[in-house]
Amino acid sequence: MTSESYPCPLPGGAAAREYALSFDKGRAVRMLVVPALFDEANKLRHLTVEVMRRLHGAGIDCFLPDLPGTNESLRDLAGVELEDWRMAVEAAARHFGATHLLALRGGGLLVPGGLPGWLYAPVKGASLLKTMLRARILASREAGLEETSEALLERGLEQGLELAGFILSGEMIRQLQAAMPAGDARLTVIEQDLVEGRPLWLRAEPDHDPAQADALAAIVSLGCKA
Repeated sequence: MTSESYPCPLPGGAAAREYALSFDKGRAVRMLVVPALFDEANKLRHLTVEVMRRLHGAGIDCFLPDLPGTNESLRDLAGVELEDWRMAVEAAARHFGATHLLALRGGGLLVPGGLPGWLYAPVKGASLLKTMLRARILASREAGLEETSEALLERGLEQGLELAGFILSGEMIRQLQAAMPAGDARLTVIEQDLVEGRPLWLRAEPDHDPAQADALAAIVSLGCKA
């Protein structure tokens, strides 16, 4: 596994370099892995890398791009919109010559058209937003503050909002409300019951389950050979 970079579009037409983890041996099948979003990205990070490692062992090159404003990115997340992430994923697919894609959870909101692949437990943007709002309300209640999702959402749309440790712009929140997983016929949905085990994104802390990584990688690698 190595760290590479790819040219990521900036507003106004310029580009910045963003990092990507890769298993690249120049093989025929090149898998773009689109990460889960926000707190779920942290909870699924270990699983994501282990799935890539298994796909690499099955003869599949894999690329996991950092999204602008996340991980090692120098961009401020507060100035990033969902559309910026979509452009980043498309740029990464083009740069690495992806032939297939695997999107995890909210990553299914970002996938570019034209590539076959898999959506693992895809989720609506509004559902991600609802989960983060609920977590904020519970944390505030423990601190002796009372907040409602309606008031938080109204404030967030006007001036941005911190949710799950992430500062989201009003435009990011607005775009999340309407975002739906890709519906391309070339994309196969992998629901959690096929992978088995309790979903890692529902656990309180980041965790790993090798059996789930085995199952997810097996589904994808077999699909590549079909």
